[in-house]
Amino acid sequence: MAWFSDSGYWLGRLVFQRVLAVLYLVAFVAAARQFRALIGARGMLPVPEFVARVPFRAAPSVFHWRFSDRFFALWSWSGAVLAAAVAAGAADAVPLWAAMVLWAVLWAMYLSVVNVGQTWYSFGWESLLLEAGTLAVFLGNAAIAPPVPVMWLLRWLLFRVEFGAGLIKMRGDHCWRDLTCLYYHHETQPMPGPLSWFFHHLPGPLHRVEVAANHVAQLAVPVLLFTPQPIAGWAAVAMVVTQLWLVLSGNFAWLNWVTIALALSAAAPLWGGPAAPLPAPPVWFAVLALAATAGVLVLSYRPARNLLTRQQMMNTSYESLHLVNSYGAFGSITRVRREIVVEGTADAVTGPETTWLPYEFRGKPGDVRRLPRQYAPYHLRLDWLMWFAALSPAYARSWFVPFVVRLLENDRDTLRLLHRNPFPDLPPARIRARVFRYRFTTWRELRETRAWWHRTEEREFLAPVARSALRGRR
Repeated sequence: MAWFSDSGYWLGRLVFQRVLAVLYLVAFVAAARQFRALIGARGMLPVPEFVARVPFRAAPSVFHWRFSDRFFALWSWSGAVLAAAVAAGAADAVPLWAAMVLWAVLWAMYLSVVNVGQTWYSFGWESLLLEAGTLAVFLGNAAIAPPVPVMWLLRWLLFRVEFGAGLIKMRGDHCWRDLTCLYYHHETQPMPGPLSWFFHHLPGPLHRVEVAANHVAQLAVPVLLFTPQPIAGWAAVAMVVTQLWLVLSGNFAWLNWVTIALALSAAAPLWGGPAAPLPAPPVWFAVLALAATAGVLVLSYRPARNLLTRQQMMNTSYESLHLVNSYGAFGSITRVRREIVVEGTADAVTGPETTWLPYEFRGKPGDVRRLPRQYAPYHLRLDWLMWFAALSPAYARSWFVPFVVRLLENDRDTLRLLHRNPFPDLPPARIRARVFRYRFTTWRELRETRAWWHRTEEREFLAPVARSALRGRR
């Protein structure tokens, strides 16, 4: 079975698995640090209520059998420790079967978290991490030469991520076709980064070049992944470059980094093989890897068909294990940035003279003089959902009132998700929320005001409300 494995892929496998393990680490740490306020027993969308109404087969998770905040924390931190060990090389230091078990445990542990995460875990990069994690199980470790069929499955996943994103754009907002989307995107994206202001102020013609280059990178270059080396390798390098451009221009959790890891797995043959050929895999491993390959190909039917339909869906899982999924992002671009500003007051009675103090979120815009921060690959789930809530209150229907209730109680776990709590000693008497239109300042405005943003109030999102009015709505 000489065709089954190829030592030339050793570096691609090594880089992919190590980067993936680091991203698992980030994901588990984010889960451990944020879950109490979001999905904990007293969270905004509690897991016990979710598992009571959703059957196990629809959302397989260990938390169907047992849930407590302590158990979830232990589960998440254990996943983080295991991911750190794998990132440090633990899977290459154990027998092949044990390495497969380590990767399978990581996948199963994170699947348990995602499947009870509800709207907080409804992002495409959750499924992408799980799908990539499934393939990592069948890549083997340093004891054997990498299996060629599974390495090709990594390219198939990379192709679907990039090509799906390219198609959703061409079928979506007309600004992708007339090359003007980046006139708006850097300013209106869900969570700008520290360089987004500067990207936004690039010349208009350069923005058009960016969009055109994006179309080439997502619609033409992915096809080259299935050509012989070195063409496929250089195509993967081009994808790495475009993904790093996205990393610099915004915060998209680990979406870009999983894509980079996939691309590096295809680019690695450009740098040659190991000093000595690696042993061929044992027969039992080859059988399992080929069975997994066949399973992925069968499950790829619906994602592949989705690529060909005009009603293309993005970020869709077709089964509860997230084994083979559809991807895509930003089929439409928001032209105007709106932000919900949440404020509290210590005054029992509100009026024109009431002093309102704002809560500051970690990643989303608030204080106009505060430069956006870099958080990716870490994922600030509340901040992302606040961006969606500003687009439409429907996105916040299930969790915004519980969020406000917790602010009125000075709930410790909820306040840990924020950058600034204006009421550190006593909880506020009332909370309100207003929608503001935000835009990046010009160069001149930045020099004169030292503000990165300019904002104007548009409407009320939530009228001033006291805790007594929300009693029973935790």
